[in-house]
Order: sequence, then structure tokens, then C-alpha cells
Amino acid sequence: MNAISFLVSTIGDLYILCFLLRFLLQWVKADFHNPLSKFVVSVTGPLVRPVRRIIPGWKGLDLATIIVALALELALTVLLLTINGLSTPSADILLLLVLQRFLLNGLRLFFFAVLIRAILSWVGSAGYSPVTAILVSLTEPLIRPIRRLLPPVGGLDLAPLFVLLALQALILAVS
Repeated sequence: MNAISFLVSTIGDLYILCFLLRFLLQWVKADFHNPLSKFVVSVTGPLVRPVRRIIPGWKGLDLATIIVALALELALTVLLLTINGLSTPSADILLLLVLQRFLLNGLRLFFFAVLIRAILSWVGSAGYSPVTAILVSLTEPLIRPIRRLLPPVGGLDLAPLFVLLALQALILAVS
């Protein structure tokens, strides 16, 4: 049972992360000619396009993508409860579980994006990397305010470290 639950959870979470990433990339106005962005749009498009006909965007936010992601999170949560032999809780508890899982996935996405960006900055790049460009677009809104308060010291940018600490604290608080 644990292996099946792990596989279903991992595959489901990765698919839902694609929707969350699509929403965030639109929000930060990332380059959608980037290969990673194209992949995310192609993977999520079949479910988002029909919903977008019913639910329009609002103030530049793609609500259809979030609605689809939350619906998938609901289905995944119910499926995982069933696989683990647990009964489905009341609607309010189920909604809290879905929101908690969704928020945790979003926080983890940002955590790993900042971590990978920091590691790539230490290694240095020989040129343009599509992944690095997306990571910068995605993480800069989190890092920039910290960098204003704490500028680089001796060429070392500590802002990503403080963002990682804050994200980890949030992950622990939500868990």
C-alpha cells in the first residue's frame, strides 16, 4: 500500500505543480518562449483551456489554472485517503486538507527554485540556460526585498539563504 500511495502522491503532486508553475510564470510575466514554459503550457493546456472558457482571468491572474489545480488536488487527496484505507472526512476538513497540501506544494516549489538558483549561481554558467532564466523570473520577487535590506557582503549574496530559512519556517508552520 505504501508504494502505491507514494507513486500516486508523487505523480499527482508533480502534475499539480505544473499547474501551479503555469500560474506563477504568468504572474511574474516569465518568457513563454522558453522551452520549460512551453512544456508547462503543453502539459496543462488540455485541462485549462476548457475551464478558461467558463472562468475568465481576473486582474491578470489566470483563475482557470488555479481552479483546475485545486480540483486536481481535491481528487488526489480523496484518492490518497482511499488508497490508505481512510474514510473521506467532512467537507470542511477535506477543504482544509486540500488547501494545506496545495500551500505546501507551492512553498516547496519556491524552496527548491531558490535552492537550485543559489547552487547554479555558485557553479556559474557558461552561457544562457532556459532553466536559469525561469528560476530568476520565479524567485526574484522573493529575493529582491531581502537583498534591499541585506545587500551582498564581499561579493556574497546572503538573501537566498534568508529566503530559504523563511520558506522552511513556513513549510514547518503549515505542516
